[in-house]
Parts: sequence; C-alpha cells; structure tokens
Amino acid sequence: MTDLTRLASWLRCPVCELDLEPVDRLTLGCANGHRHDVNKRGYVSLLGGGSKFAGDTAEMLDARDMVLEGGAYAPIATALAAAVAPAAHVLDAGAGTGYYLRAVLAASSGAAGLAMDLSPTAVARAVRSSPDVDGLVADTWRPLPVRSHRADAVLDVFAPRNLPEFHRVLRPGGTLAVVVPRAEHLASLREAGTMLDIPTDKAEDVIASADALYAPLAREHVAYDLALDDTLRLALAGMGPSARHAAASPAEATETTVSVDVLTFTPR
Repeated sequence: MTDLTRLASWLRCPVCELDLEPVDRLTLGCANGHRHDVNKRGYVSLLGGGSKFAGDTAEMLDARDMVLEGGAYAPIATALAAAVAPAAHVLDAGAGTGYYLRAVLAASSGAAGLAMDLSPTAVARAVRSSPDVDGLVADTWRPLPVRSHRADAVLDVFAPRNLPEFHRVLRPGGTLAVVVPRAEHLASLREAGTMLDIPTDKAEDVIASADALYAPLAREHVAYDLALDDTLRLALAGMGPSARHAAASPAEATETTVSVDVLTFTPR
C-alpha cells in the first residue's frame, strides 16, 4: 500500500505550487482545492498535458533491466552511492527503473527516494522495486512539482538536466550528482555500427553550465572493460537514445569499454 503521507511530503501542486497533502486513500490535494489522483501502483502523475517529449518504452526498459540488474554498470552505481551517501532524501531525476536510486538508498540507512521520470512504466517499475521508493511522473524540463529544499541529493544519470530546478529542490549543502558518458564509452559498439555518437566534451559542458548555481565538489572517472555476448550487446543499444532510431544497431564487438564521469556539485 502506498504511503501517501510520505509521497505527499515530496510534492507541491503543479498548478499553484502549494504543498500537497493526502485527501483520501488515492488522492493528493492542496489548500486551493486542486486534486491529483494517485495510481493504484503507488505513484502520482503530475505531468499534465502538452509535453513534447516521450518517456522510454517498455522495450527500452526491458533492455535497461537486463543490463543493470545483470551488473554491467554496477561500478557506476557503486561510485555514485559513494559520492552521495549519506543522504536521507534522494530525488532521482530520470530514474528509469530505479536501479541507481536503490544503490544510493542502500548506502544511506533509513533513506527514502523519489523516482521521477517521464515514463509511467518506468516509474511503476521503480516503485515496485523497493518499499523505500516513491514515484512521480513529471517532465524534467518543466518546473518540478517538488517542494523547495526537499532533497538532500539529486541524481541525474544519463538524463536531461534542469539545473535551476535541481538547485531549487536541493537543500543548502545538498549534493547534485550527474553521470555523463565520455567519448570512449561503448566506443567499440559505435565504430562499425550505427549507434549515436557521444560529444567529446560532455562533462566540461555540464561543469560550465552549472557554474552559476553550483560549486563543484568532485569529478570521478569510472572506466572498465566489459565482455559482451549477443544479448548484452543488443541490450546496451536498446536501452538508450539509439533505440529511438530504427536504423541504429551496435557493431559486432565481443567487448567494450564503459567510461563515464561522475560529477558532484553543491548549491552556491
């Protein structure tokens, strides 16, 4: 059963920005009378209409589950948890299936997390995966329906970044953790295949974009070789942006390099 009090404690009304509170068994509401239904699966959608973006499909999430639950990106999750923990309240923006959020919560005793994603299917999976995770369907590019200074940490792993809104929802002294791929990430799958390329200066762009609002804390490079079979190779291609392009496919590689930067910041 969804803990509506805990879920509501994260949220503010997307219409008027007043705090949301439980109204009845499956409804949250604000003092101005706006009401928002909670899905029986334990999450709330505060997306509204008109978003021009689409969340990940069930097929993309299946591929992500195969990669992540199989441990292929476990060193990234370990580095992320070490960079953030301890944190009592963790917002994962673009949470997907909640894999990284669960890793961070496991490193922080008694912590609770909010899995936010544009995909209702992803949020449902994240909520189902842990009793410590609440779920929110929302668009990162819009004002977040999250209370100001509510999060001790915000995670952004291979996801869009709304840096001003992340700054607002972080408490003073909190941590923003951003994971971005380096140019050599999965390079062997791109060399002879048709997967999308990665910009060479992605981390530098994030650091420069964040400078007005955040002070940098650390930058950790996580890199290792990963053996591939056909199933993992196809799942790596199918879990990310390349999956949205019908012609995109990975190269016939037997191993690849995982290479990312884990960037941490604190609000100025």
